[in-house]
Amino acid sequence: MKFKNKIIKEIKETKILLHNIPTLLVTLFVVSVICMNILANKTLVQNKWIAIDGGILISWLSFLCMDIITKYFGLKASNTISILAAIINLLTCFIFYITSIIPSNANNYDALNSVLGGSWFILLSSTIAFLSSAFINNIINTLINNLLKNKTNNKTTFMVSSYTSTFIGQFLDNFIFSILVFVCFAPIFWNGFHWTILQCLTCAITGAILELILEILFSPIGYKIITKWEENNLGSQYFNLIRKENNYESINHRN
Repeated sequence: MKFKNKIIKEIKETKILLHNIPTLLVTLFVVSVICMNILANKTLVQNKWIAIDGGILISWLSFLCMDIITKYFGLKASNTISILAAIINLLTCFIFYITSIIPSNANNYDALNSVLGGSWFILLSSTIAFLSSAFINNIINTLINNLLKNKTNNKTTFMVSSYTSTFIGQFLDNFIFSILVFVCFAPIFWNGFHWTILQCLTCAITGAILELILEILFSPIGYKIITKWEENNLGSQYFNLIRKENNYESINHRN
């Protein structure tokens, strides 16, 4: 019964969260995750020392959205939206795959079908890498926020926590993905094509640096968004629900 009540509680919290968090931000987050998965199919640069896939062009947006949500709504909310984005990405890829295998005599769609169909191991690797790095990014962001919130101003706290968590999160995202796809699966399913461990490592570091630069460029916009939310008392319904539930659990615990 306790498990059932917990499920009901989580569903209720998620519904309230989705009613309170701005739709545009969630949309940008979900779209960036979907695009990241598609763009990762293409290697943009590869030589002896380095390799970079197309996902690097959009993944910074995913992490910026997570940093904004973590800062304003908290760790649990950010993890919840990350899981939601991963689920929607999986459903989108499933629809793409179904579309790719439906025959058509209107034209030759082989090239389009190969893009829509994708590769199952890229989807698997992308999902594992994204969720792992998202949770780590959100945890590090929260820890630094809690550590600095009484030691410096709000803007500095946001910048430091965002830059640090983004660099570590992006590094792990790139490294886990490249190892799984280009070291574990690609040699088997792509006729021997692969990356070396060194290329995976340099891809992860280079990608993290480039995405950190983009985070630095766009984080002032993220902070302005948070400031505007605070001025408008955004999310009051969600925060009131969390406080009410925490007070209820605290009373039950004392009893």
